Amino acid sequence: MEILDPRLDLPAFFARAKEGQRRALLLDYDGTLAPLQEERSAAVPYPGVRQALSAIDAAGHTRVVVISGRAVEDLLRLLDVDPAPEVWGCHGWERRLRDGTYRIADLGDRARIGLDRAAVALRDRGLEARTERKPASVALHWRGLAPPAIEALRRTALEAWAHAVGDGGLEIHEFDGGVELRPPGRDKGVAVETVLAEIGSPVAAYLGDDLTDEDAFRAIRGRGLGVLVREALRPTQAQLWIRPPEELLEFLRRWHVACGGH
Repeated sequence: MEILDPRLDLPAFFARAKEGQRRALLLDYDGTLAPLQEERSAAVPYPGVRQALSAIDAAGHTRVVVISGRAVEDLLRLLDVDPAPEVWGCHGWERRLRDGTYRIADLGDRARIGLDRAAVALRDRGLEARTERKPASVALHWRGLAPPAIEALRRTALEAWAHAVGDGGLEIHEFDGGVELRPPGRDKGVAVETVLAEIGSPVAAYLGDDLTDEDAFRAIRGRGLGVLVREALRPTQAQLWIRPPEELLEFLRRWHVACGGH
């Protein structure tokens, strides 16, 4: 574990977790709990992660929340934890509570039509196999391709989605392995802020790896701990850097023990 912010006192953070009455552990999925895979359906959690999350959840000392760019349905299938924790999908547009209650924010007709047209535009360019239509976005995936092929796909997406950005009011966001078109107004940071407000100033940590996790790191900064989980360091708002899977599992273990788990 490497401290990125000299103001961070990690032992003191775990001491606060031990003493706290309310705790929240917020986690991204791809690249954080599971290794990035060229075949997205193969991205299952690192060995030991399911057991660690189940132990923390069963102990009842922490509200566990997974916040992902994946659709909720896809995320639950891969996470495969019973009972499932609270899950936010599509960068905060979808939410499934622990009791199974499902909600999706209203996209509006303009955004919905724009996303449909964007998906069709990629299909018409022969990219249907690399296109993912989610409940609140359209993603074009290129993980595993060589840089020239990636740049060609990026140019194609920008061309295909020009009308959606202008007419549909949508935004283009790059992530590790592709590019995504989605409505403005929600992101992982909004999900983090919502959960923290509902709990009421908990001792909290957010673990993530991707550029889309920076919104969450900014949201939790000054209110909890942002943890970058990835093999290679990059510029980030996170205060702590850990490498998966060993240091990830160690962080989860330290959290569980500090909060009273065995």
